[in-house]
Amino acid sequence: MAVHKPNEIPDDGNALRQTALFKQVPRQDADQLLDSMHESTYAKGSTVFRQGDTDHRMYLLEEGRVKLVRQSPDRRIQLLSIHGRGEILGEIPVFDPSGGPRTASAVVMVNKTKVAALDHDALFDWLNQHPKVAVDMLQVLAHRLRTDNERISDLVFLDVPARLAKTLLDLATRFGEPFEQGLMVPYDLTQEELAQLVGASRETVNKALMDFSNRGWISRKGRTIIIFQPGPLIRRSRM
Repeated sequence: MAVHKPNEIPDDGNALRQTALFKQVPRQDADQLLDSMHESTYAKGSTVFRQGDTDHRMYLLEEGRVKLVRQSPDRRIQLLSIHGRGEILGEIPVFDPSGGPRTASAVVMVNKTKVAALDHDALFDWLNQHPKVAVDMLQVLAHRLRTDNERISDLVFLDVPARLAKTLLDLATRFGEPFEQGLMVPYDLTQEELAQLVGASRETVNKALMDFSNRGWISRKGRTIIIFQPGPLIRRSRM
C-alpha cells in the first residue's frame, strides 16, 4: 500500500479538489488541509476501515471504487452501498459527538484505488477557519440521509423488479461507460452482492434480470450489464 501527500498530485488529476470539501475553497486554503491528509493506494479486496473500529478519520475517495458492507453477529454479510471517485467515506464517527465505533467496513473493489485520510482534529480546525465549507458538508450528509430514507421507502413500496431497475440506473449514472449499442455498466459484483444491493434474494433478482434481458432492455456479460433501453427501465423503476 503506497502512501504520499495528496497535494503532490497535479491539479488536473486530483479528484480531491472536486469533492464537496474543497470545490468551493480557493486553492491556497485547500492546500492547508491537503497538507494534513495522507493518500494510500489499495489493492482489490483490501479494507480501508473495519466495522467496529474506533478511529475518528474521514476518507475521500480519489480514484477507484469502494463498497460498504456490514456483518451481523452470525457473520452474514450485507452490502450497503457502493462509492466512487470524489465521494466521502466514513464520516459518521467524525461528526458523531459520542464517537461510537464504525457501523460498516469499507472494502476496495478495484486495484489501485486511492483514498485520502483526514483526522478529526485537523478537519475541525480547518472548518473553524472556513465555516462555509461546513455548510457544504451538511449538504453532503443531508444527501446521504435522503438516499438512505429513499432506500428504506423503496423496500416497502416497490417490488423487486422496480428496485432492480432503479439500482441498475443508479449504477449506470455513476459508473456507466457509453458505447455504440448503449451503456456498459461494469458493476464488479457477485450475483449475491447485487441481490443484497437490491434488497432481495439472488434467485428473485436473477429472475428479474432474465425478464429485462428477454424484453431487450439489457444484456449480461459476466459482471457487466449493458443497458440498451434506459426508458423502459426508468418507467419500471417507478411502478
